[in-house]
Amino acid sequence: MIACPLCDTPGGTVLWQDDRCRVVLADEPDYPGFLRVVFNAHVKEMTDLPAVDQAVLMRVVMAAESALREVMAPDKINLASLGNVVPHLHWHVIPRFADDPHFPNPVWGEKKRNAPHPAPADIEAQLASALNLRLGRARETE
Repeated sequence: MIACPLCDTPGGTVLWQDDRCRVVLADEPDYPGFLRVVFNAHVKEMTDLPAVDQAVLMRVVMAAESALREVMAPDKINLASLGNVVPHLHWHVIPRFADDPHFPNPVWGEKKRNAPHPAPADIEAQLASALNLRLGRARETE
């Protein structure tokens, strides 16, 4: 069996999770607030999921976007589900600012400047609280 980093590790700092998915704060120094919504089971594509799981996952993606808008007030939110390098279903939810390192390019594009947009010192706590308000209290999974 091939190792999968999203099966073997959380993929970031877990801010919220339930039995189907988790929201993690990615370790992306240029992008404070960069979230990943990771489906817990190892599947590659949205269409691999039953409709109910698709709806649940998208509800969590929308809650992550909403939490970022509340906590960080970005100029734009980017949503992406790529999986070319890690073929485990996950969504990137990325707050974007006119002064961020790549704007207006995608975060994976050509860098325009070096300084990341500042973030609140307690961003983890604020985002976790905002997610809990939208999704219900985080639950441990085993």
